[in-house]
Amino acid sequence: MSVENSSAPNFLYNQIREELEQAGGGTIVTRFPPEPNGFLHIGHAKSIWVNFGLAEHFGGKCNLRFDDTNPEKEDQRFIDAIKEDITWLGYQWNGEERYASSYFEQLYAWAQYLVREGKAYVDDLDAETMREYRGTLTEPGRNSPYRDRSVEENLDLLERMRVGEFPEGAKVLRAKINMASPNINLRDPVLYRIRHADHHQAGDAWKIYPAYDFAHGQSDAIEGITHSICTLEFEDHRPLYNWFLDNLPVPARPRQIEFARMNINYTVTSKRKLKLLVDSGVVNGWDDPRMPTVAGLRRRGYTPASLRKLCEMTGVARSSGVVDIHMMYHAIRSDLEENALRAMCVMKPLKVVLTNLPEGHEEIIEVSSHPARDDMGTRKLPLTREIWIDQDDFMIDPPKKFFRLAPEKEVRLRNAYVIRCDEVITDDAGNPVELRCSVDLDTLGKMPEGRKVKGVIHWVSADHGVPVEVRNYDNLFLDEAPDRDKEKDFLEHLNPESLEVVQGVGEPSLADAAPETRFQFERIGYFCADRWDHGKDGKLVFNRTVSLKDGWAKAQKKG
Repeated sequence: MSVENSSAPNFLYNQIREELEQAGGGTIVTRFPPEPNGFLHIGHAKSIWVNFGLAEHFGGKCNLRFDDTNPEKEDQRFIDAIKEDITWLGYQWNGEERYASSYFEQLYAWAQYLVREGKAYVDDLDAETMREYRGTLTEPGRNSPYRDRSVEENLDLLERMRVGEFPEGAKVLRAKINMASPNINLRDPVLYRIRHADHHQAGDAWKIYPAYDFAHGQSDAIEGITHSICTLEFEDHRPLYNWFLDNLPVPARPRQIEFARMNINYTVTSKRKLKLLVDSGVVNGWDDPRMPTVAGLRRRGYTPASLRKLCEMTGVARSSGVVDIHMMYHAIRSDLEENALRAMCVMKPLKVVLTNLPEGHEEIIEVSSHPARDDMGTRKLPLTREIWIDQDDFMIDPPKKFFRLAPEKEVRLRNAYVIRCDEVITDDAGNPVELRCSVDLDTLGKMPEGRKVKGVIHWVSADHGVPVEVRNYDNLFLDEAPDRDKEKDFLEHLNPESLEVVQGVGEPSLADAAPETRFQFERIGYFCADRWDHGKDGKLVFNRTVSLKDGWAKAQKKG
């Protein structure tokens, strides 16, 4: 499938193009290497767009490889979800998915090679002592007292670690590089840790597991990756990435290049924090529509095209920045404006009786399902004597510029006639519970004679409307940088009104909506039939994707 990609000129594109030109051609191979310890989030979507897009543009390939080196936090359901997300986004990886665990035997052999070369050793320091020995940004580290063990002893201890002779935390394998290096990542980094945990792919075959830094670059080399495209937090790890390639008999030499990850305000993308939101019940799972996960955004109603458009709008840069969340809203609005079906839905029903229509009156008004898309067909709106309008579209004592319904005022029913409010029936507290209105039957598709009606409101037949549950989602956090203050719990910034559930009434066409069908509820916003709950036990459930108002686009025009 051909999709929009990152072929627009950027520093990654330019560097790879120059390399290929200097080499007289060639094929690039990139990779997307997620850890299967959670669902993909919007930042991963950007990395997918970059890696798959570059490979597509230059006629290369992109591998999917799971970095499955931490079995205690990984799960098959995360693997399945990641594969589904990538496919939904419109990309196809090269061949079968790959796993770092498939290379465990080779990685172990290379660990033994480093030991034999005097470039790795087994260390008995506990984690806290090791941190003390590591030094700081301003002070060099100190050598471990176990650093000068013999090759024979190290090989023996490493094999005994592998078969599970020692408890967790008793020993680690470390590279022997430079404890005085100004780059802390080069101060004898850990290569293997003891973990007595079964692995979702390898079973109970291993009692030691490689560290990310050791497994990642060598897995790239095994697969013949030409360009390891990473986010900026791995820049300081690049010297270590290259050290392994320089000191091991690897079959290829990938090149690591870093770009700025996509950070969006009013959002957190730390997997640890996302997992906390799930585990603590703040949200209803990894695909809760308030989550910045790809699955959550999909369930909320975002489209693959809108997420790719967001990636294109934000571009590829070397410097970090924060993306305004309204850019994301603009990306989905611009997509749904062109592609979402139209429908009417009343959120807070207020009954209106059209008194000059007879009992049993039923008139079918056929209207377009999209004002600019004839290919989307039409839908039928039954107009009956009793209808529902939204409570917010009526006021007993309105302000001057209230262009909706009020006593003795007129308004047009969308796609239908002009009505006039003649009588208001209220409850004991003075709240309107029913309006009695008259219809000007000479106003279908035209303005009334001799007077101007400015307001238009949506409506639904009381006899034919279908009950719907509408879930109005908003930002999960009130603060634009909820995890900025390290002294404050990010959960303190939660938005208590991030979800409002209302029981509304929709036009009859909504009864046939399939899960994940997207609509513009006219005058309200864009909504999506819930992926899982819609249609369950006959219930119709719609999630608000985004409101109609696009403040970001207006600000761009002013700018």
